[in-house]
Parts: sequence; structure tokens; C-alpha cells
Amino acid sequence: MKINILTIFPEMFSPLNESMLGRAREKGILQYNIVNIRDYTEDKHNRVDDTPFGGGPGMVMQYQPVIDAFRENKMGGRVIYMSPRGQQLTGKLARDISQEEEITILCGHYEGVDQRILDELGAQEITIGDYVVTGGELPAMILIDASARFIEGVLSSNESVMEESVYSGLLEYPQYTRPRSIDEREVPEILLSGDHGAIDIWRLGKSMEITGRNRPEMLEEYLKNRTFTKKEKKTLIEMGFSHIIENHDRK
Repeated sequence: MKINILTIFPEMFSPLNESMLGRAREKGILQYNIVNIRDYTEDKHNRVDDTPFGGGPGMVMQYQPVIDAFRENKMGGRVIYMSPRGQQLTGKLARDISQEEEITILCGHYEGVDQRILDELGAQEITIGDYVVTGGELPAMILIDASARFIEGVLSSNESVMEESVYSGLLEYPQYTRPRSIDEREVPEILLSGDHGAIDIWRLGKSMEITGRNRPEMLEEYLKNRTFTKKEKKTLIEMGFSHIIENHDRK
């Protein structure tokens, strides 16, 4: 996938050369084309923003430098504008974006960008959540990371993507590693039993418990479409997850 990025802070994207995303670039799976919008302004003071028509606080990024940067670098593909008013980024949307051969991400600043930029580029507006950050660079990196994980070869195993939190419909269960005991805190005995069937059911129970506590609407949706076997029900109740089973049976 070719990833074009329009930004006024190109140095913020150095993490794309590290870890999973850096290895994907080295293998040629991902190509980054990071363009500084300031390099294309016609303003003698190197400005890329101006006050909004109609008044109001802040500044708005101008049409000319953004569009010239886009056109002169022959950018294309799906155009995305990181914006707090956009569509919520979800695992489903990230997977959809991962199918593209080329995307272009516009990172806004100040009070946003001239609406005519979005109209001209046919940009899809996407947000990472119901909050505002100082610019589009950090949200852009989140979108890139979340989408790249679905591209073949980026991770060591495609299976690991689908087993992760939220893609299974539940939040992830707790994880433990060595040592078995530290500061009088023990690893749950079930994880040391070697009974992988029982371990899977315990992990399912913990995932449902955590999801119910932190994302109750997600658990409710999961339980609507989940049928438990008699063995699963019996084992979950024995493990102390009877409250979840009772909630499921009432639906």
C-alpha cells in the first residue's frame, strides 16, 4: 500500500520507521510519501492558514498550498481527512481501508481546513474518538497502524489480528508471564493446568467480564449472537462467571 501524508509537521511521522510499520516499509509492503504542505505555499512568510470568513476564533488552513501539494505529488487513491467531526474509526473501517492500494491522509491543524479542499478531493472524514487533539498527525498514525495490521505480511501471522481484542467481539482477557509469583501476586492456577480447553473457557469468561465492565454495549451485542454449549455453561458457572450466563439466558 502506498500511503501519502499531507502535513505541516512531517518530522512527527518518524515512528513510521520503527517496529512493525518500519519492517513493513523495509519489505516493500508499505510505502510512505510524506509531504510538507508549507513547501507549496505561495505566501512570502510561508503561511498556510488565514482567518475564517464569517469571523470566529482560530485560523483555517488554506486551499492553495494543500491542493498544490496534492496535485504536484500526483497523489491519489482514497483521500482521508482526520477530523473530530468524522466517521468513527473502528476495526471494520480499518480493515476496509487496508484493502486500498493507495491512500492519501490530510492532517489538519488550527480550526480545520477550508471546506473547498475536502470537496475538491472528495475526502472521507474520520475521527479516532470524541475528543480533540492538536492536529491530525497522531490520529493519522493510529489509522495507519490499525489498517496496516490487516495487510498480509505486516504481522507475523494473520491469525493474530483476528484473535485480538475487539475483533472477536470482546475485549482481551488478562495475560501473565514469568515469574509465577511476585510481590505475593500469583498467576491463576488454571493457566498452569495444561488443560487448554478449560483455559480457553476461562479466558472467554474473563473477556466477557472485562467487556461487561468497560464496554457493556459491546458485551450485550456479543451475547445476542452467542450460543453456549452445555459444557461451556457448566464450566463458566464453576469458574465464577454465573452472572454472565444468567444475563445471557434472560436475553
